[in-house]
Amino acid sequence: MNRYHLVHTTEFIYDAPVSESYNEVRLRPVHDDRQSCLSFRLTTTPVSRGTAYKDAYGNWVHQFNVMPEHSHLRVQAESMVLAHESTEAANGSISLTELDSRRVMWEEQHFDFLAPTTYVPHLGALREISSAAEKRADGSVRSYVEAVSSVIHEGFRYVKGATHVHSSIEDALSIGAGVCQDFSHLFLGVVRMRGLPARYVSGYLVPNSAASPSARQEEVIGGQASHAWAEALLPEEGWIGLDPTLGKPVGLRHVRVAYGRDYGDVAPVRGVYKGHAGQRLAVDVRVRPVLDGEGHEQISETAAPPPAATAAIERPQQPAQQQQ
Repeated sequence: MNRYHLVHTTEFIYDAPVSESYNEVRLRPVHDDRQSCLSFRLTTTPVSRGTAYKDAYGNWVHQFNVMPEHSHLRVQAESMVLAHESTEAANGSISLTELDSRRVMWEEQHFDFLAPTTYVPHLGALREISSAAEKRADGSVRSYVEAVSSVIHEGFRYVKGATHVHSSIEDALSIGAGVCQDFSHLFLGVVRMRGLPARYVSGYLVPNSAASPSARQEEVIGGQASHAWAEALLPEEGWIGLDPTLGKPVGLRHVRVAYGRDYGDVAPVRGVYKGHAGQRLAVDVRVRPVLDGEGHEQISETAAPPPAATAAIERPQQPAQQQQ
């Protein structure tokens, strides 16, 4: 088991005063039998009072408003997470042929994670990836999804800035490159078209301290941004995580924060504000092992100031970042 301390800071700088900023964040890590969120604290500057609820996919959503005029907004989420040892998957993955016989039933039970979305349209070009994966696989569903992850990892270049936060898989397919958000969306499109439910996972990749040929790449991917990968639902086995960006199975260094159909369901920070101002965005993510003797903080939300007058127009807050 590994314990990690995570600090995710997002700062919006406005070039003129704004007001009535309404925001929601999905930054509290998942707490389940595979991962424990030992503590979580959300703070904002200017100070605000927040509320929290769980969305349709079981993610914690924190909402807060900043009503008076302000020229910057800083949101910081601090967490302590315990990553558990992965349990062994069940033996005897079913065949792809048997999967086909269950397709109608699965479409009824897991429609959200099979249907096309804005980020993940079902495109004919994805069948080429699926066909290449089936040729590599041994005919089982597990082997197939592992092959899909490998084919994407080998067939697409990791290029930071090649796409943007609103890119769909069409962009990655057209240039043969992208970042983890794109690779995860590609994986979702391929396996969903093959009849397997799959979901997007937002989280963090803890940097690997051990020297290895891939250490530099992992530093780029996990160092200063949130990470993303995917999970597929396998009959008789349950959800399994695969990281097509790294070409590796998901392990203890993958810290899960939120699940969704695609990035649109799990954006770390989103909101709107009133004013004529433009904005600049800065994001910093820091992850480290927890030292012995460190305590656990409880959820903390700050007190809200009184409301102020509104400005002229409403503008969308930028998404916190593209997941790298």
